[in-house]
Amino acid sequence: MSDLEVVSDHDDDHEPDHEPEPDEAADEQFAFDVNDFPGGARSAIEAVLMVVDEPITEMSLASALELPVDDVRGHLTELEAEYAADQRGFTLRSVAGGWRIYSRSDYAPVVEKFLLDGQQAKLTQASLETLAVIAYRQPISRSRVSAVRGVNVDGVVRTLLNRGLIEELGSDGDGGAFLYGTTDYFLQRLGLGSLDELPALAPYLPEVDLLDEIAEQGRR
Repeated sequence: MSDLEVVSDHDDDHEPDHEPEPDEAADEQFAFDVNDFPGGARSAIEAVLMVVDEPITEMSLASALELPVDDVRGHLTELEAEYAADQRGFTLRSVAGGWRIYSRSDYAPVVEKFLLDGQQAKLTQASLETLAVIAYRQPISRSRVSAVRGVNVDGVVRTLLNRGLIEELGSDGDGGAFLYGTTDYFLQRLGLGSLDELPALAPYLPEVDLLDEIAEQGRR
């Protein structure tokens, strides 16, 4: 062997031509066609619905499953009808701008007994009344809620905030007091698509146009 001959410790022929980038590896890991699954696209949609903890939009489902939005909407509607026809213990509903699986209202006594057996998880009457005032008069300050109800509501408002039923919506420009309103979770719990679906105010609360007058009287 001449002095100019060099034997390399590495064989270039065995080196990979291209190392996959992280994004490429992720794409390969999650590459699939929902129609290849045993139950097809509908079963794939069901699988996703079983793990969401809040309503999921048709657009989000379509993006995750790489399906046209119209196809997703059609599958959701068919699933909803199928569950109703089979009298399943659960139902699929469109709530707060998205879709989610819920236990059927017919079985509310069974579910309530299971969840509440041995514990008090219901809202108190004071909490329900305060929540109603906020729902119908939002955005509204804590002091005005107190004036309408005629009692201090600080503790009740904290409870409703902790339960995720209300949230702060900014502050009053005049006095700087926090303003409160209901959350999407509130709509979910009531099974409403929007606040427009709230039932008529009477006879649960005074007429809406009288609430401001009552509040002003309470502040005097």
